[in-house]
Amino acid sequence: MVSQGSSPSLLEALNSDFLACKICLEQLRAPKTLPCLHTYCQDCLAQLAEDGHLRCPECRETVSVPPAGVAAFKTNFFVNGLLDLVRARAGGDLRAGKPACALCPLMGGASAGGPATARCLDCADDLCQACADGHRCTRQTHTHRVVDLVGYRAGWYDEEARERQAAQCPQHPGEALRFLCQPCSQLLCRECRLDPHLDHPCLPLAEAVRARRPGLEELLAGVDNNLAELEATRMAEKEALARLREQAARVGTQVEEAAEGVLRALLAQKQEVLGQLRAHVEAAEEAARERLGELEGREQVARAAATFARRVLSLGHEAEILSLEGAIAQRLRQLQGCPWMSGPSPCLLPQLELHPGFLDKNCHLLRLSFEEQQSQKDTGKDGAGSQGGDETQNRREDGIKTEKQGGIQPQRRDGAQTPKEDRAQTPQEDGAQTPKAERAQTPQEDGAQTPKEARAQMPQEEGGALTPRGGRSNKKKKFKGRLKSVSREPSPAPGPNLEGSGLLPRPIFSCSFPTRMPGDRRSPRITGLCPFGPREILVADEQNRALKRFSLNGDYKGAVPVPEGCSPCSVATLQGAVAFSAGARLYLISPDGEVRWRRALSLSQASHAVAAMPSGDRVAVSVSGHVEVYNMEGSLATRFIPGGRASRGLRALVFLTTSPQGNFVGSDWQQNSVVVCDGLGQVIGEYRGPGLHGCQPGSVSVDKKGYIFLTLREVNKVVILDPRGSLLGDFLTAYHGLEKPRVTTMVDGRYLVVSLSNGTIHVFRVRSPDS
Repeated sequence: MVSQGSSPSLLEALNSDFLACKICLEQLRAPKTLPCLHTYCQDCLAQLAEDGHLRCPECRETVSVPPAGVAAFKTNFFVNGLLDLVRARAGGDLRAGKPACALCPLMGGASAGGPATARCLDCADDLCQACADGHRCTRQTHTHRVVDLVGYRAGWYDEEARERQAAQCPQHPGEALRFLCQPCSQLLCRECRLDPHLDHPCLPLAEAVRARRPGLEELLAGVDNNLAELEATRMAEKEALARLREQAARVGTQVEEAAEGVLRALLAQKQEVLGQLRAHVEAAEEAARERLGELEGREQVARAAATFARRVLSLGHEAEILSLEGAIAQRLRQLQGCPWMSGPSPCLLPQLELHPGFLDKNCHLLRLSFEEQQSQKDTGKDGAGSQGGDETQNRREDGIKTEKQGGIQPQRRDGAQTPKEDRAQTPQEDGAQTPKAERAQTPQEDGAQTPKEARAQMPQEEGGALTPRGGRSNKKKKFKGRLKSVSREPSPAPGPNLEGSGLLPRPIFSCSFPTRMPGDRRSPRITGLCPFGPREILVADEQNRALKRFSLNGDYKGAVPVPEGCSPCSVATLQGAVAFSAGARLYLISPDGEVRWRRALSLSQASHAVAAMPSGDRVAVSVSGHVEVYNMEGSLATRFIPGGRASRGLRALVFLTTSPQGNFVGSDWQQNSVVVCDGLGQVIGEYRGPGLHGCQPGSVSVDKKGYIFLTLREVNKVVILDPRGSLLGDFLTAYHGLEKPRVTTMVDGRYLVVSLSNGTIHVFRVRSPDS
């Protein structure tokens, strides 16, 4: 890339991809320039035009096609001139492997020219030594620049040849463009000047350029200023993102410490309450044992006396009964007069009384507040960001100490407050609790989190510092709702049956590694990923025209050779073979690079997504809104349109993958949705809801249970959907280090591999809910 303010050299323009068409990847032929200043072959543009419009394959801008067709787009004479220079350096007519003289055949008696040793830069002709000497001596050509042909072919005279090069008129071959018609803004040769522009004011090209160059330079200077501002804004955005991540890490630590402190206080209160309960039960049991012993003794005495009296009455004679009658009556009256207990002794039964915070689902001990991010200068003056976090932590520690000292205030079973609790509350204007009372609350039963759960949920919250609910800070401007920026708005919460239940997969970071190798001439641009053997991945680097192998630990395993000139886009592995798309072709090659077959695809699509079927013996490719499936022999096995023929022309599957259940999952840029369909094209589910944040859906991957992982590049997220395409929530965010994620793949059904735009790869292990 040419830096701002510097001029690109001619050598860079000739040796770069500037002269290659980004559609056919060949040298430009009849170059036409679109209003967005991107240049393509005229024939390639004709194949992209539909209904009077076409979309630029690079910037995706929609352009109206002129009524006369794509031929009416402006011809890029600049590119034509460079192409003429490249063709001249490559050589034209050859004889016995050497260039031939262009003037010898014009002389009588010579059927073919001799070997050329020089070149005239003005005539653009190769000359033999004799013709070169004569060229320098004639009156008409003695001012021409004749140079050595070997040096010319080596590029020594490119700049000088470029200065002497003249643009040719497309209507009159052999005539150079010399004039500019001012009313028509059209370039003219001498023939064009005669009719119909004879009466129009015209200027020589040099004079016209001198008149118009200042205006173009002024516009260019304005764009340079805009570029400088954009670069400064981009750097400021990166710095803001870095500060956000730093603050998020700090807040995450505060959340963990605060949650652990609350849990410690709660556990301490648990032990205290259980100790009180044990002491009460032990004292009650001791008193009950004493009462039981006394009752058993009294019962035994009374039972013995009653048994004796009953025997005397039933077995004794009259004289015996009468003789004992006095003693028995006295004893029985004595036993009847004892103070018997009518019932059990009063026993205090323990009851658990919960704080109102346990029963209030709207009570949160941990909440996030958001503040406007200050500029770096303002931050350097007062350091408000870090101080706010420290003050919040101090307030949280004070709240924890209050809980330890005062304990949880009891609540009576009938809902009334205890006197102690009633005295502790102070009336508020709107009924809100004071910060102190707020800090005294404990987490609700269904909202309490362990530190591990708090860490797992931190990526779903962005920025900000912790403050007690209802607390206010004079240094911060609060946002009562969610942030309205699309790039920072969290995804819609999962359904009630999944929220906080731990039923969703969670990411566990494994490793990160770059994909640029020492032999790469350019920065990698990863356009495709797929599994390749056990714990390996295959990376399609379109910029370096390579298929690279890496282990999941980041070890480079070599490359799979690709055919000459191919730039792999999307890639998939089959049984002992590799399938990939490049341009408008689908290739199947062996791991050693042998081409087994290739098939031509539609030119109306800039790129084609490739996915391997679960059986491993067929490959699917997206082509112009439908899906084609080929077998290992290259024969078309099936072809379908997601949603049936009624959807023809309404789909544009830019990314495609398959699930272990045999379904297809694609990112539809035409409908701006994620579509799930079976092998026959019947749509099972489709999502186009607010969880996409207005972005075009990106790369898709599916794990072994059918969960769909969707990349949203513009907001630096990977969200998760269920097997039928319903949004469940965020899986990866910028908190996990995502910066412009590009493509993903699933390895072994449990490793999600994510590539970034800078060529870095992150590997995450997908932790299933039941593991």
